[in-house]
Amino acid sequence: MLASQVRSALPYKILAGVEPCAGGWLVAPGNLQGINLAPQPAFVLASMAEVLDYKPAFTVMALHSPVGFTDKPGEPRSCDEAARQLLGPRGTAVVPAPSRALLGVKTFDEARALEAGIDAVRWRALAKMAEAAGQVQSWNQRTVWEVHPELALCQMNGGEPVAYARRSVLGRTERARLVCSALAGAERVLSEPPKGVREGKLIDALADLWTARRIAARAIARTAPEPVWDSEGLRMDIVF
Repeated sequence: MLASQVRSALPYKILAGVEPCAGGWLVAPGNLQGINLAPQPAFVLASMAEVLDYKPAFTVMALHSPVGFTDKPGEPRSCDEAARQLLGPRGTAVVPAPSRALLGVKTFDEARALEAGIDAVRWRALAKMAEAAGQVQSWNQRTVWEVHPELALCQMNGGEPVAYARRSVLGRTERARLVCSALAGAERVLSEPPKGVREGKLIDALADLWTARRIAARAIARTAPEPVWDSEGLRMDIVF
């Protein structure tokens, strides 16, 4: 059965916020009927291929991982730079996307040889970015959109970046409050985290789900005025 046939048989659309996590990819799904979004229990899938092939298929997937890459090592994406500016003191949460050349390296020394400025944070994130890059193709961008939870939280917070760092107790409390105020039913999802998933990561996935609803409603904003396409036809664009 085609994915479109599965979707059409349901009385609602299935949206998802997707975050990289230690066990694979954290999925925070939600059922959208009319204007009402009902968050469902989150779960972890081992690979991005499983996320893309999940049935019933997601109508909108809000993915917190780069989609589209520059070719030249060290060359920034305009959407990353714009996101960091929008977030001000929380801008460091936006990990710059690697160049396409960096996606295939196997060691930190190889990465440093290609791009001297790469740090440990970007190196640790590289494997998941490379996995997503290998699976998300240009035709997937009809349903897969690159997002960032801090941008969603900023939007929930009246356009102001959240006050506290995400890894602090105050930061988690602040972010949980915003998500639960914006998404009815989020409290239940937060009370039932998948095994091994940290609260902060689940909050991020729910923030991504909130953005998925905005995408479905065609009510998104973009970090940069116009999207840019990479050399393989992928749109480099972060929405919120």
